[in-house]
Formats: sequence, structure tokens, C-alpha cells
Amino acid sequence: MNTDLFFKSVSILLLMLVLLTVSCIPAATDSNVSVGDIDVLKSTLEKDGFIVQESKLELFDIIKMYDYGYIPVCWGNNPSTPYTVFKLPMAPGQTVPNMISDVVIYPENRGLYTGFKLRPDEALLFIGKTPPELDYFSYRSYLAVRYFPAEGQTRRIFASLGDTINNMDINTSGTPDGSPGNPFSQDTVIISTADKRIDARVRSALQAAGYSPSIMNTDIIPSGLLNMGLDEHADFLAFIHRVAFFKDKEAGEEYMSKAQGTVLRLTPKHPAALDPFPVQPLKVRGTGDTSELNLLSALDDLRNAILAKHGAANATELNTGIWLMEGFDAIQRGVDVIGENRDTSYLRSDEFTLGDNPDQYLIVYGVNHAATGKATYSNFGMYGAKAINGVGAVSNHDFTGTAEEYIPGHPVAKYLYVWKVARRALGDTQCLEIEWDIGAAGIDLDQLCFVGFRAYLEKSTQVGPNWSEVLYDRVIKFSPPE
Repeated sequence: MNTDLFFKSVSILLLMLVLLTVSCIPAATDSNVSVGDIDVLKSTLEKDGFIVQESKLELFDIIKMYDYGYIPVCWGNNPSTPYTVFKLPMAPGQTVPNMISDVVIYPENRGLYTGFKLRPDEALLFIGKTPPELDYFSYRSYLAVRYFPAEGQTRRIFASLGDTINNMDINTSGTPDGSPGNPFSQDTVIISTADKRIDARVRSALQAAGYSPSIMNTDIIPSGLLNMGLDEHADFLAFIHRVAFFKDKEAGEEYMSKAQGTVLRLTPKHPAALDPFPVQPLKVRGTGDTSELNLLSALDDLRNAILAKHGAANATELNTGIWLMEGFDAIQRGVDVIGENRDTSYLRSDEFTLGDNPDQYLIVYGVNHAATGKATYSNFGMYGAKAINGVGAVSNHDFTGTAEEYIPGHPVAKYLYVWKVARRALGDTQCLEIEWDIGAAGIDLDQLCFVGFRAYLEKSTQVGPNWSEVLYDRVIKFSPPE
């Protein structure tokens, strides 16, 4: 027997078997990049000295909570978009109570709170799916309520603690390490903490449990701006997940109807040596592109056409100005910004009343910021001034073609919109109807109102547009002759 020939044949056979075996192994895909074991994770965290408590990321019904008397205002809720929030237990050893529980709506949430105190060495961990396809989503921690020693009282600030993690920059199984791809219905991990060492320990435990670093995000809490801790005068924090305009309404309703993923509160058994994160750099608003302002004369043409159609003698033009500044500004000045978000610009009109008279109504008009490219989506909403309750809104999805009725054939009419607001639509399909005598879901006839405007996410900056680079939306109130 030829020994060399025999070994050469065997070698070729083995090589063919190896190649065949390799060809049968499925290629790695984004769908399994984040495979992990939650039980292993909890065990690993406990071995590393963390106390692990189950928590929730779940819908918060602002309107219902206000009507039940459990919150003081509705915080300028965006009527177009629901909110989910962290609902956390008290920390181990915490004696000062947390604030705001929706146990009145969800009895199973007894012992869970949306306003919570946090030690500077704690972490909050979310593991789950991002929303199904939509226009916008984000995650962010907030300073909710602060004690002011000079005043001897606690006041709401409700200020964001920096930029959000949003659909344009999040690390997910579909956008690993923030690379371009599909961020919707993807696996993701969000660690909310103030400390670098705690963040590193949680990431190490996640990797040991099989979770890929490429889907991990850190929602940095800047402890240098806060009074963290569990004592009586420590700040209360909050965490908000925003969503807007699901492509598939049924898929969106299913997503919002249940707790989203796994949420854990992680507390070291023994206080950890601290290495706090610094305040993070902010994304820069604005691009210097002021081309939208070239539409000012067209907007004035639209104004004149509106006044001509509805009667200038019965018109009151309301002023529009900046509604909310940013979180870091609010923290420094100690003012309430009702849960603002850097991903948008906020404008609002003067206040007014709106009666139940078919000859009294609003005409809201302006530039469709999504059409000009200054925003991913924009909308206006109606608010009661007392409760700051948003009760109805219209978005850029409904703006197309609405200015043509007033300025037919105008070369830039496609960039403008017009919408009516009244107590009764009376069959007008381009009229937002505002109800009353139904609690915070409406605005009573004797209550002051205002219109609020949002323009979300300029694509090139991945943050809200600069106020100086957009044309302000406008409102005209029409009333019957005296």
C-alpha cells in the first residue's frame, strides 16, 4: 500500500468534511447578536455584590392620573404620543418615601413609583425590544423634584439630564454600535447610572450572561448637577420613554399595552467607591441652514388669504414664542420645564378662551417643518392653561395640501399648512374638535387655553432644530361680531 497516497487521501477527505461542516453552520445575524440569559445575569450581578430588584417600564396614563387627583398637572403632555416610564421599588434601606404611584389604576404596581431617589452608586437596567417602526422614540432620565434650602420647600423642576438615546443613535441588534440599519423591534440594553465603575460592572455582568456590547447604551446621569441619595432632601428622579406615530397602529397598541422588557434596580450591598461621569457634551442644535425663513413672505400670503376668507374684522392674532428652554438651563435657574426634551423645539401661543359658538374658532397655520427637512415630525396641540393638559393634536401627517385651499397655485403652498380648531367640527374634516366637561381629556368652556408646537429631530444633527432656523407657527382666533 502506498502510505503517502493513503495519508494524502485521508487529508483531502478530512478537509472536505471540515468545509462541509462549516458550510452547514448558519451565518451570524443581527437577530442573535444580543442573545443573553437573564437568570445568569441576575446571578452574576448578585455574585458581584448587587441587590437586584424587579421593576417596570410601562405606560403612564397622565390624563387619568390627573383626573384621579394623583398628579398636580399633566406636564404639557404631547397628545400625539403616549409615554412609558420606569416604575421602581424603594432602594434597600430607604426610609424616605418615593413619589407618585399609579397603583390606583394598576393595583399590581403597589410599591412601585415613577418618582424615585437614587444612590450615586446605583444603576437602573433595561433589557428589551425597541418599539416597532415609527417616526420617533427615545429614552432619558430626568431631575423631577428638588428641595430648595433657602425656600424651605420642594419644587418640581422636571428637567432632562442631557441628550436622549433616540432612534437615530441607539445601539441595537439592528444598529450594532450605532451603525446604520434598522433600530425598530430590535434588542437593546440601557444602563442608567451616574458612575463609571458601576457602568463597567454592569456591562461585565451583561457580557458574562451572553449580551453583546454592541447593543449596550448608557443613559448617563450627571451627578455633579444633582443631589443624589436616599435622604429627605435628596432629589427625586424619573425616566421617560417617548414614542410617536407607529407605522402599524395595531402593532403600536400591542407594544404600549404591556410592560416593555425587563427592568432591574441594582444597588451595591456595600457603598461603592465612586468615579462619577462628568456632565456630557450636548449635541449642537442647528446647522446654519436658514432656508425655511425664505418662506416668510409665503406665510404672510397665507395669512392674508385666511383673513380675507374668515373676516379680518373678527380676527385676533395671537403671539407665538418659545415655550420651554432646556434642562440644564432649568436646573441652574430652578424653574419648571415640565419634562422637556432636547429632541424638539417648543413653541406656544398666547392664552385665550374658546366658546361653544360656531362663529368662534381658531385657524392654526404655519410651515410644515417635516416637509422643509427641519424636523422628522412636527405637530400642534391644544392645552388647558391650568392643568397643562394636552387634549388633541394634528401632525405633519395631516398637513399635506391644506394650504392649497387658501392660496391655490402658490409655488410653495406644499410647504405650508392650515387647520381649524373649534368646539364642534360640524363635518369639517380639517377641524380639531375640543370637548369639555370630560375632565382632563377636554378643556372646559371657561378655562384659558393655548396652542403648543413641537418640531422633532433634525436629521443632520439628531436633535431638535434651532429656534432661529424655523418659522414660528401662528394662531388666529375668530369671534362673532360683538
